[in-house]
Amino acid sequence: MLKEKKILIGVTGSIAAYKIAILVRLLIIEGAEIKIIMTNAAKAFISPLTLSTLSKNKVLVDLFEEDTWANHVMLGRWADVMLVAPASCNSIANMANGMCDSLLQAVYLSATCPVIVAPAMDEDMWIHPATKLNIDTLKSFGNIIISVTNGELASGLFGEGRMAEPEDLLNYIKLFFSKQNDLEGKTILISAGPTQEPIDPVRFISNYSTGKMGIAIANECVKRGAVVQLVLGVTNERAHENVKITKVKTAAEMYKACVNIFAESDIAIMCAAVADYTPVLIKTEKIKKNESVLSIEFKKTEDILKQLGTLKNAQQLLVGFALETENEKVNALKKLKNKNADYIILNSLNDAGAGFGYGTNKITIFDNEENEFSFETKSKEKVAVDIINTILKK
Repeated sequence: MLKEKKILIGVTGSIAAYKIAILVRLLIIEGAEIKIIMTNAAKAFISPLTLSTLSKNKVLVDLFEEDTWANHVMLGRWADVMLVAPASCNSIANMANGMCDSLLQAVYLSATCPVIVAPAMDEDMWIHPATKLNIDTLKSFGNIIISVTNGELASGLFGEGRMAEPEDLLNYIKLFFSKQNDLEGKTILISAGPTQEPIDPVRFISNYSTGKMGIAIANECVKRGAVVQLVLGVTNERAHENVKITKVKTAAEMYKACVNIFAESDIAIMCAAVADYTPVLIKTEKIKKNESVLSIEFKKTEDILKQLGTLKNAQQLLVGFALETENEKVNALKKLKNKNADYIILNSLNDAGAGFGYGTNKITIFDNEENEFSFETKSKEKVAVDIINTILKK
């Protein structure tokens, strides 16, 4: 189950750090690829040499050592999951409050992968209201908290605060990945990016879409075991290497590709910003700047979402996007009905941090059973998780 899974472990200053040597050995036996970051305090409890030998990778500690600063973003994107274990009381406080005073904290703050936290501390620290508040804050970030256990503590007392045992952590990670494979066996068609409608050999009309949202959805689906067919407009964004990409430019090309692939798809998510109109005539020569006013006649493009809504069978799910500037909910629900979609995902350009060009988005999802699911502004990677989790409820 863990073969070739990429697991990033953050080790902080706690006596429970000795357990990580056992955990790393267990993960390696399972076939996982392990990279480790330690805080300076953690070195007092277990040596970097021990963990680098077991993990078969260099252990990183210092924020500004060699090229670690430049790589802190890469590490958080490399991993399929980040496990902070043991997570000391101090490290949990730093994570909850956005502190960036160590390499581990820098990686945590820039991680795009799911984060699992395994606390370890004395009972009095664990039950303190400040710690409880910090734990609740981490949960609100979407971090997964592994409950502490009851037993003998480093202080010699008995109570809550023990970090879960290595075997329990291993089983938790296996359970996490089993849930992450909830799209295994599914084929998902996704459209993303803008289309370009040519006017003459050197000009076209388009929009501000970057394709980030659609690519984030495609990446999330691949991570969860799906076969992903991505019909992608012109963009500089890059998708996961396992995403199967069909590159297109025009709305007509995107229409043809989506219709051809749809029959073999279990789920279709139409996220692309497709042009509604295209020039009637494309000039074969460059248009010269002669007249003070230039008129170009346009015609409607084929409606991809509506066509797929006509073609879909009872076993297929169809998801569309609605980017609106006014009467947002009314227009989104109208689109949901008229296109025979199962879900419509609403973005409003009136919401800060939503729409084209941002790394974040704010969405509301409507389904064809009159349910409404609203979400706060999040990174597009986390929005993709919300979208897939909502779709899987049906």
